[in-house]
Amino acid sequence: QVQPVESGGGLVQAGASLRLSCAASGTFSGYAMAWFRQVPGKEREFIAAINWPGGFTYYGDSVKGRFTISRDNAKNTVYLQMNSLEPEDTAVYYCAKHRGPFTSARAQHTDFPSWGPGTQVTVSS
Repeated sequence: QVQPVESGGGLVQAGASLRLSCAASGTFSGYAMAWFRQVPGKEREFIAAINWPGGFTYYGDSVKGRFTISRDNAKNTVYLQMNSLEPEDTAVYYCAKHRGPFTSARAQHTDFPSWGPGTQVTVSS
């Protein structure tokens, strides 16, 4: 079972940028990958997804134009570049591996059987 592990979270001010990384204990080869986030008391929110081997990406409405998902298949790593961060982006961010190579803009967390432990992102105003 490939286990994603996130890194790169932290505390930043509004308007700053962060890049999250998601590495694999094995390989993400052949699988679509995604980022979700969750705030206590709220449902897990879809942020971005990328198909295998890359080239097709999808974003949640709240982050379009500010966040970019990418993958480096040689390094078995998925990235989430977050620009123009807002206090509303504060959440725990999770990396997830899809059950197959393709996903869509309607990705649901139930389509992803493997999740990382999450990394906290806090944006101060």
